[in-house]
Amino acid sequence: MATGDCGAELAALVAGASIDVPDFPKPGVVFKDLMPLFADAEVFRRVIDGIAAHHGPGSFDVVAGVEARGFVVAAALAYAAGTGVVPIRKAGKLPRKALSASYALEYGEATLEVHEDAFVAGQRVLVVDDVLATGGTAAAAMDLVERAGGTVSGFTVLLELGFLNGRARLSSRAVRSLLTV
Repeated sequence: MATGDCGAELAALVAGASIDVPDFPKPGVVFKDLMPLFADAEVFRRVIDGIAAHHGPGSFDVVAGVEARGFVVAAALAYAAGTGVVPIRKAGKLPRKALSASYALEYGEATLEVHEDAFVAGQRVLVVDDVLATGGTAAAAMDLVERAGGTVSGFTVLLELGFLNGRARLSSRAVRSLLTV
């Protein structure tokens, strides 16, 4: 039975619409491909509506999505909730003055950026991404939101790789995953 923080129905939807890809991006890594979930209109709608319902109306002012698949979730969720959306980008992609945060990945290093003026002071920001692995990306994204003046109201992912223990790195944060494997 599929499990997650947002109920068995959403967990089952994510589990049924994801595909394991062995040895990607390097040998020994099993990549969880969520593209089939995004491509299935009914499943995608139910997932986005489920996230919006789980957080409740008025619980956040804006959605921040982490590049790249987090953009898909963030834009759809912002539309469903009637809020704006802010991209948290890979280094060098933003045209104006940006804040940056570097972090370790399970197979390398990376840097994220957000525009310095992306949030109004105190604005409640729901940060979303596709997968929570070691927690490095999530921690960097939430740090950027706060450094840019936002207040993180929560962090939601479609899929959590529980065996990598990323949630422990975010122990002071409200973390929600639709499916934990």
